[in-house]
Amino acid sequence: MSKSLQAIVEDALDDLKAKDVTVLDVKELTDVMDTLVIATGTSNRHVKSLANNVVEESKQSGFRSLGVEGTETGEWVLVDFGEMVVHLMLQATRDFYELEKLWSLEPASRKSDEESS
Repeated sequence: MSKSLQAIVEDALDDLKAKDVTVLDVKELTDVMDTLVIATGTSNRHVKSLANNVVEESKQSGFRSLGVEGTETGEWVLVDFGEMVVHLMLQATRDFYELEKLWSLEPASRKSDEESS
């Protein structure tokens, strides 16, 4: 039985001791992806290593990333799998952008559509 992409990503992050791993189901909020994973690294090198491990572990299980961005600086690395996007960030970057807060809010346009039906 093969593991799901989410389980592979979570294991890859756990292997290298990622901090504060958060998995958000965003299917109802966007058509772009189903799952958003956010994790914190303790240094630029740690963030880059986390991203590399996610890409390598997923590749070994038959999942290929569509792209990886941000490895130059290692402050914020994004690994795109299409249905899942993984954000690996330094704590200061994560605190500044607050992605969990951003993706937990329901757009006002969607609320008004539901109220009018």
